[in-house]
Amino acid sequence: MREILGRRRRLRLRLRRKEGTARLDAALTCATVWQWPVVPGVGTARATPDGESGGLGCACPEPDCAVPGAHPFEPGLLAATTDERMVRWWWSNRPAAPVMLATGGRAPCAVSLPAVAAAGALSALDALGMRLGPVVATPTRWSLLVAPYSLERLGELLYAKDWVPSSLRFHGEGGYLVLPPSRTGAGQVRWERPPAPLGASAAAPVSRRRTKGEAPAAAAPWLPDVEAVLDALVEASTGAPGGGSRLAH
Repeated sequence: MREILGRRRRLRLRLRRKEGTARLDAALTCATVWQWPVVPGVGTARATPDGESGGLGCACPEPDCAVPGAHPFEPGLLAATTDERMVRWWWSNRPAAPVMLATGGRAPCAVSLPAVAAAGALSALDALGMRLGPVVATPTRWSLLVAPYSLERLGELLYAKDWVPSSLRFHGEGGYLVLPPSRTGAGQVRWERPPAPLGASAAAPVSRRRTKGEAPAAAAPWLPDVEAVLDALVEASTGAPGGGSRLAH
């Protein structure tokens, strides 16, 4: 019995190390190759026995956190950086921390919507032959990464619509988005559509140090303009069951 328990413990440790390395690689790729500022997320904690979910909750002090594990907290969002040494230090000390992208500025923005509606939107955009950028998926919501936009431009686009479902969320300047291969209170985060750099099919993770003056290994992923995908996302969110709900995170 002790041998079996010891074997299981060793397997869990190996899995945690592997997951930690994958998150470090993802954070380094974002920061040093794509020049996307990242910061570690707060992560999850086991819910108390009398908790309603009985599963993983947020490690932050807020008992009713709306996005458990999927937001920055000590350090805050303003600490997001592309500095390799800082990124290595963060994830070396907290290998289980989710990878949080600080959206806007020179980094991508995103539009997120419920998973069912998002699947329909992607099918509609594919049918139109539209090229899409990376798509981040959680069990409840999908997020389409788009080229950076200003709040003024987004406001003009939304003003031109007759109605915009409340389930659509816009991650722009001052916002954030959890990236794969993180795990949050909602579950595993994955790429529904993996990043495709300009002139390449995929970007390789960066786990080694680049020498001074060495060029990045790959270009940043291609991103569509928000205007190109907005109509399909609005229509899909309007027609999907529960499309107007903000409850699912």
